[in-house]
Amino acid sequence: MAVEGFSGGRKPVDVKVGELTPASRAVNVKAKVVSKSEVRSIASGRDGAPHTVCDALIGDETGCIYLTLWDDNIAKVKEGETINIGNGYVSLFRGSMRLNVGRYGTLEVAKEALEGEVNTENNLSSKVYEQQRRPFRGRRDFGGRERRGGFRQRRY
Repeated sequence: MAVEGFSGGRKPVDVKVGELTPASRAVNVKAKVVSKSEVRSIASGRDGAPHTVCDALIGDETGCIYLTLWDDNIAKVKEGETINIGNGYVSLFRGSMRLNVGRYGTLEVAKEALEGEVNTENNLSSKVYEQQRRPFRGRRDFGGRERRGGFRQRRY
């Protein structure tokens, strides 16, 4: 099962919800929508543009996970429907796993309903993982020291 690592150039693989890990990338998931949260409005992105976001609890017979839905994808998903997520990925939000569609993924209502009951006892989003801190991406000069600001007065 090749679900680890970055999906660049990798063909997505079909997985069950219970097989997802925090490092899962390029996954295709078929799941039933158990519930949806209220839609929230937030300012996001580099430009601070307004967006809407909603969480949907989705699952299959192996487990369930929260799917983060943004803007237009919110209206595509209804409780009780079966959906297909293509080229999705898992991220950690406040230490909890979240499935995401992302820029290169797809979300559509499945033609065939998922058979069986959703295993809500195995909620992958309820487990909290310790997140590694993001590396500092500031500029450094050649001596390895951190540079602050863009202007440095010359000394004569």
